Amino acid sequence: MNANPAWPTDGVARANRIGLSTSSVYPESTGSCFELAGRLGYDGVEVMVGIDPISRDVDALVQLQEYHDIEVLAIHAPTLLVTQGTWGNDPWDKLERSAVAAHRLGAGTVVVHPPFRWQRSYAQGFVDGIRRLERSTGIIFAVENMYPWRGPRGTEVRAYSPGWDPTERDYDHLTLDLSHASTARQHSLDLVNAWGQRLTHLHLTDGDGSFADSHLLPGDGDQDAHRVLTTLASRGFAGDVVIEVNTRTIGSRSAREEALAKVLAFTREALAVPVRP
Repeated sequence: MNANPAWPTDGVARANRIGLSTSSVYPESTGSCFELAGRLGYDGVEVMVGIDPISRDVDALVQLQEYHDIEVLAIHAPTLLVTQGTWGNDPWDKLERSAVAAHRLGAGTVVVHPPFRWQRSYAQGFVDGIRRLERSTGIIFAVENMYPWRGPRGTEVRAYSPGWDPTERDYDHLTLDLSHASTARQHSLDLVNAWGQRLTHLHLTDGDGSFADSHLLPGDGDQDAHRVLTTLASRGFAGDVVIEVNTRTIGSRSAREEALAKVLAFTREALAVPVRP
């Protein structure tokens, strides 16, 4: 396994950077996320490349970064079902472009979903291809846990290949999304324990176990988000923690801002647990 910068080996405790995903302000724009993250005191943003044209325009992202004087912590590659045509149709080209964007913006991580089962050639070479990309680009590609799709009467639909759960696959770097764990009817603490130092990046949110992938505010669901954070802090995890929540139904801009400020305070408090020597 390659060295994982999220787990320092020199014995020096490092503070986690806390970021805001651009998806957390939807239906507001990518630019709104940069502005809001900077004003509320977040350490950076994660850019979800997708529907908003600005999210796909690296020159525009550089301008936003410089204007708001805030870091880009990660690029979320356009590997969702709704972004299949974003940055072309070749999935490996998408990941190459994501790495180029990460380099230009100073981000060290690209978050990527596992392939869909109909992307057969991409799926067959995915595990080895991710490792080759990391070596050739110098960027970490942290594969995210997903969940089974559910059809009528709760029947599972096989949507991902080689699978929605990256636990048993030979990836060096993983992204844990608490809402996805809930939708999969897993427990995030179990994944923390199973993954160990392969855990690189955290999408802090919550879920209610429904098929809808609810992306609740942390603490509002079944994933014991506070304990996940305190456990990671006590073990010396120094990776980025990105707030990725659904605020579409929250109402006004002021209510969204208040909610995201509270999540930031919640996260900082939980991560302040002393690290064991």
